[in-house]
Amino acid sequence: MATEGFPRHVRLLTAGDYKKVFTRPVRSSDRYFTVLARHDANRETARLGLAVAKKHVRRAVDRNRIKRLVRESFRRQQAALKGLDLVVLVKPGIQNADNSTLSASLQTHWQRLQKQTSYPEHTL
Repeated sequence: MATEGFPRHVRLLTAGDYKKVFTRPVRSSDRYFTVLARHDANRETARLGLAVAKKHVRRAVDRNRIKRLVRESFRRQQAALKGLDLVVLVKPGIQNADNSTLSASLQTHWQRLQKQTSYPEHTL
């Protein structure tokens, strides 16, 4: 049951946590998401932060749907992403995409970031 849910220890909670990821991140981007990652050698678990701007997704129901999809995708891939702090940013027009398209996009991002951050030069 440890992998169920979205407990506090797997979330980026403070502005400092987000700022750390925004400084010199590894990026993965497509037409729906930009995912920023930063490896933290002192951390065993992956942590996730979300930035779903009202500017890009006007309706709250759409923002909430996107956040649920991202959290579920992250929860399923959490073990493979250990040691990473991640921030998921959305792009305009994302609310028109269906759930399976967004899930596939996130899966691609997780795999890409896992490969990119496995090299020693990205370990900070």
